[in-house]
Amino acid sequence: MDTETFDLLRDTVRRFVAERLIPAEDEVEAADAVPAAIVQEMRDLGLFGLSIPESYGGLGLSMLEEARIIRELTRASVVFRSVIGTTVGIGSQGIVIDGTEEQKATWLPRLATGEAISSFALTEPGAGSDAASIATVAVRDGDNYRLRGTKRYITNAPRATVFTVMARSEPDVSGSGGISSFIVPADTPGISLGRPDKKMGQRGALTCDVIFDDAIVPASAIIGGVPGRGFKTAMKVLDRGRVHIAGVALGMCDRLIDESLRYARERKQFGQPIASFQLIQALLADSKTDELATTALMEATARRFDEGKNVSLEAAALKYFSSEAVGRVADRAVQILGGAGYMAEYKVERFYRDVRLLRIYEGTSQIQQVIIAREMMRRADRGEQ
Repeated sequence: MDTETFDLLRDTVRRFVAERLIPAEDEVEAADAVPAAIVQEMRDLGLFGLSIPESYGGLGLSMLEEARIIRELTRASVVFRSVIGTTVGIGSQGIVIDGTEEQKATWLPRLATGEAISSFALTEPGAGSDAASIATVAVRDGDNYRLRGTKRYITNAPRATVFTVMARSEPDVSGSGGISSFIVPADTPGISLGRPDKKMGQRGALTCDVIFDDAIVPASAIIGGVPGRGFKTAMKVLDRGRVHIAGVALGMCDRLIDESLRYARERKQFGQPIASFQLIQALLADSKTDELATTALMEATARRFDEGKNVSLEAAALKYFSSEAVGRVADRAVQILGGAGYMAEYKVERFYRDVRLLRIYEGTSQIQQVIIAREMMRRADRGEQ
């Protein structure tokens, strides 16, 4: 996107956040739901199509542009981003990256407008970090497959029009090689949803179990049309998603730092603003440093991604650093506000609970450490840095 057009988009999102989303945060928290009118406004702004190519009706943003827009969006409660997050990221990008032309033509235009909302069904009761151990099976039945199994903590499942489902389709192939990725409409007979999860934070971001009981899908529903490649597709999607999550973390950092600085300048103790005390200044400085370091790493990684280079190591390092950094920033914000920081009427208490999930979903911090170390050794074997 040319610079002028992108700046216009970013300014529009910035106003939308300030004028519409931030004022609605308390309503969303209380109702555990994002108002339908706001979801429609997000459709009208084109936010569901950020990452979908222009040829299919999306905005076709680069990775760097997408991360910058997500940063603006998540200055408001992160649950607003969750409405579009799975469609922009892991729910659509498998089709964008590895889908057949027919699959792209069928789904991407609908996803780009928000007419359809996608969800990514990978995690199971017995499979999370060890994604290759999934137990959901896809049993061949003529020209169809029968899906059987349960997926857990599936974001946007109650809203979903379509699921990207990871299932073991090749019973004779162990490990990740036996997994395929299926495009499954949410109204397929045999699909049912569990009760909405009650979570520590991120109220309004909907998750629940998705149960497949002989849900029949055609063989043509396999992404790319070739069985056994689903795990590779998922890994490509997750690399991209980790850059996206850094944008999420940065938007939350920005908001928390603003709230911390504003309070520190207004709150007086011993006859002066607490911002004049050096120990408060140290907390503010550490948070700003975390934000600046995350920004630099995100921009560099996103540019590398846009250049078509391998970013498995860099994306893992970015997701690890950014999610841990925003956790530190949130903790400092509560400390700066003191007793007020622990009270629900002040926004940092909510952010403190909300940011905790970033260190878990789309790969825990510990999994990122494993990926980083493995990639370091692989590059060393190839004589690379």
